[in-house]
Amino acid sequence: MRGARIWGLVPAWVLMLATLMVPLLIVAAVSVAERGSYGGFAWDFNPLSYREILFSEDWDGNLVFDPKYLAIIGRTLLLAGATTLICMALALPVAYVIATRPPKTKALLIYLVTLPFWVSMIVRVYAWLIILGSEGFVGRFWHWIGGEGTLLFTPGAMLVGMVYSYIPLMVLPVFAAIEKLDPALLEAGADLYGSRWTTARRVILPLTWPGLAAGAVLVFVPALGTVLEPMLLGGGKQMMMGTLIQTQFGGARNWPFGAAVALVLMAMVVIVLVINARRSIRKEARA
Repeated sequence: MRGARIWGLVPAWVLMLATLMVPLLIVAAVSVAERGSYGGFAWDFNPLSYREILFSEDWDGNLVFDPKYLAIIGRTLLLAGATTLICMALALPVAYVIATRPPKTKALLIYLVTLPFWVSMIVRVYAWLIILGSEGFVGRFWHWIGGEGTLLFTPGAMLVGMVYSYIPLMVLPVFAAIEKLDPALLEAGADLYGSRWTTARRVILPLTWPGLAAGAVLVFVPALGTVLEPMLLGGGKQMMMGTLIQTQFGGARNWPFGAAVALVLMAMVVIVLVINARRSIRKEARA
């Protein structure tokens, strides 16, 4: 019986091997290949692409520490972290309002939260180009209050687009966690003369933390590799790791370096997932 169950898993293992492990191994192999004379790569072992992330060569061929790619990694971590924190702050009250509505209203609000997923990401990001532009209502309001310059092509514009793109991924798990709350706990907090802020901080927030943690992973991981927001809302001036990878495989035609950066990005994602998994294991052990 056990052997039959193992053999039943073979198709899933083959599918994972073909669609996950094989492409990953190809990217790893390309990252240590030689850059081709006319772009692409050649199958000659050369791990210098990883060195290029931290060092560059001067005119004499000496290695010099170059922080430009570290700045891109830092900008990526900063914007992804800020996106996650803003989504958490916005999703908690939104999810609470949705979870406490009548069933029909609740279903309608959940539909509205998921509605942006029905539209292409490119269309949604382009919409923010219009909204934040000089002719958009946000751009006009910015100039009306005395703001100078444009809101577009700035880190702030990128952050707005990233929050808008990923906040549904935060609202849904937080909503699921809040919906499971026992209303008697909230009533007990009120009976003990706790203010709304105290009840939220000592009752709602601790009990919804698993949903917030799950949403943080769902937002932070894709935010690390975002491409459209830096390209469109950032105007290509504020490069992140996703756009760096796209540039290396595209115009720069430096596939080994692009693959090396992609593996560094994947390592960052794995670290986040491992930390989240260890946190879940410790929590289950304490329970």
